Amino acid sequence: MSNSLTGNTSTIKKGPILFIMILGAFLATLNQTVMTVAIPELMIDFDISATTAQWLTTGYMLVNGVLIPITAFLMQRFTTRELFQTSMIIFLAGTLTSAIATGFPVLLTGRLIQAAGAGIIMPLLMNVILTLFPPNKRGAAMGMVGFAIIFAPAIGPTLAGYIMENFAWELMFYGMLPFIVAVIILAHIYLKNVSEREFPKIDMLSVVLSTVGFGTLLFGFSRAGSQGWSSMEVLASISAGVVALGLFTWRQLSSHNPLLDLRVFKYNMFSLTTLINIAVTMVMYADMMLLPLYLQNVRGYTALESGLLLLPGALVMGFLMPVAGKLFDMFGAKWLAIIGLLITTVTTIGFVDLSDSTSYTYLVLMSTGRRIGMALLLMPIQTAGLNQLPNRLNTHGTAISNTIRQVAGAVGTSLLVTVMISRTQTHMQNMMTSAGSSSTTKEHMISEATIQGINDAYMVIIAIGIVGLLLSFFIKRTGQSKEEDVQAKRTELKTTEA
Repeated sequence: MSNSLTGNTSTIKKGPILFIMILGAFLATLNQTVMTVAIPELMIDFDISATTAQWLTTGYMLVNGVLIPITAFLMQRFTTRELFQTSMIIFLAGTLTSAIATGFPVLLTGRLIQAAGAGIIMPLLMNVILTLFPPNKRGAAMGMVGFAIIFAPAIGPTLAGYIMENFAWELMFYGMLPFIVAVIILAHIYLKNVSEREFPKIDMLSVVLSTVGFGTLLFGFSRAGSQGWSSMEVLASISAGVVALGLFTWRQLSSHNPLLDLRVFKYNMFSLTTLINIAVTMVMYADMMLLPLYLQNVRGYTALESGLLLLPGALVMGFLMPVAGKLFDMFGAKWLAIIGLLITTVTTIGFVDLSDSTSYTYLVLMSTGRRIGMALLLMPIQTAGLNQLPNRLNTHGTAISNTIRQVAGAVGTSLLVTVMISRTQTHMQNMMTSAGSSSTTKEHMISEATIQGINDAYMVIIAIGIVGLLLSFFIKRTGQSKEEDVQAKRTELKTTEA
């Protein structure tokens, strides 16, 4: 129990701990999106296809998704300082490997190592907040976390676009190194352990089932966007993932010491907010994926111009998320979620009639409006669900919440790409049929069909947002449950007496 906190947390200086861990989370999250803009140049430098290059982002997501479910065990087994420093050192090793890469295999290896470190950081940070703050004060702290996980990927494309236009792609990795080293040093000096350390036995069968299940499921959904849902590769991957996760679920529910305690879903607010979070995550991916496609592939804007369009919304979102956290502490999540989803849905309607002459200013305003809505609801929804869990389930709740967000992101991306591609093909066929012998060029028809396909994908986003909005009316402000804690103590007492 060395370095373990057994008393209350009132004597711990929370500021330095949060600053260090949020900075680490910011760097890890920023790293997720910087590569998307660099892929076209990397395809030329390494002479690889788009499918191969996509593994720089797909592989990162897969490692993240596979590792996050195991973090519940890691957070119980190791101290906060040990786990955070180890994850940052792994992240540092991956960043350095990527920076010095002279070939694609080395660069991909570096990205996968980065993902192994980054996957631990966010669940650990959320668990620290749940431990340090009582339920009625977690909103403001979670708002700062939201700043890291939302603001970072929003500025990622802008930063990467600037670097790609003015410097070599390696600078994206070299530039991160001093910041990562600084976080590791500061963590060694200031970071304290904030939760009770346990020594649970690891269930290797659960680890294998979790790895196979989440890995193949995420892989299947990530490939569905490019290969199509009828692809044998996609169907086999998703089927294998579903079977493995079914066995994993049975294993967790029948185990006395589960790797990932799925009993958290007995708590109604956690289950409800998880469903809403799935919808919100899918809606959030619209700006990150559809808008850059429209701007760069159809309108001919540069990667930097595409990234700059998202920057005002990112800045507004960064300032609003801590405010939303404080409002959550005062009023709860229900009306923040309803207002946020209303704003997000209404501003998304502005994207269903895009054309080849839609103004850049209009797109900036609508995109910024979407992010205002997101800022109001993202962290309040997640915090409302986690607040209901008893202390002993915090590690499992944060791991499950982050895993589901990862899966929802993969599903949302593949769904939107599939809708866009299929509807683009339909519109293209209709145009060719109706055009007949007209002078309309094929390039113009492709451009117009693509725009209409993107518009249709935004319609799907609106439908998903409305589902999330309707579910938000059922959110209630609940206190932290004590039932499981009491039951756990009774079980421990009976075991001691026996």
